[in-house]
Amino acid sequence: MHEKTFSPDSFMKIEQIVERAKLIGLDAVCITDHDSIGFMTLVEEAQQRLDFPIFVGVEYLTTEGDVLAYGIDELPEPGLSAQEFIDYVNKKGGACTAAHPYRNNNRGLGDHIYKVKGLHAVEVLNGNSTLEENQQAFITAKEHGLQCVGGSDSHHFGQVGVYATYFPNQVSTIHELAQELKKGNCQPVMVKGHQIIETVTA
Repeated sequence: MHEKTFSPDSFMKIEQIVERAKLIGLDAVCITDHDSIGFMTLVEEAQQRLDFPIFVGVEYLTTEGDVLAYGIDELPEPGLSAQEFIDYVNKKGGACTAAHPYRNNNRGLGDHIYKVKGLHAVEVLNGNSTLEENQQAFITAKEHGLQCVGGSDSHHFGQVGVYATYFPNQVSTIHELAQELKKGNCQPVMVKGHQIIETVTA
């Protein structure tokens, strides 16, 4: 999700994100602002004030497209290639996901997924991608043997939690989230009301 303090294209403050997340039954949210982990400076206070788990990752624009990263405490210089960024995240002990890989805006990795090494997952359910774009991401993830995940990619209140990722094991920190992604212990899901609707991933 994107929060407006560090993502200018978002219309939501963290209070609105958490309000919606609680309303639909999410257990936590992950803020992945564009090329910024600035929300890390606010996350501890926000978690305590709102009494809700909030993780901070990043959506980093590589020369081939956006890559989501979790479990890193600082960003490299801008403008790295996808492989360079993935290598950086892996060296720091984090995990990487291809964000909306087939979205028609020149910001997805697309078939570059087949070329890079060290990617951990592919976003196959993205709240701002079309059904066809999500389906192609699913096909690519399966052909490449990568973990499938979901994300709302929300910039507006009503988008929060449309898609999510289910973790069967307890995840209490962003570093634990990264480790679970590496193990393949998760599943992309749809959330309607307070009900998780499992998606086909086989």
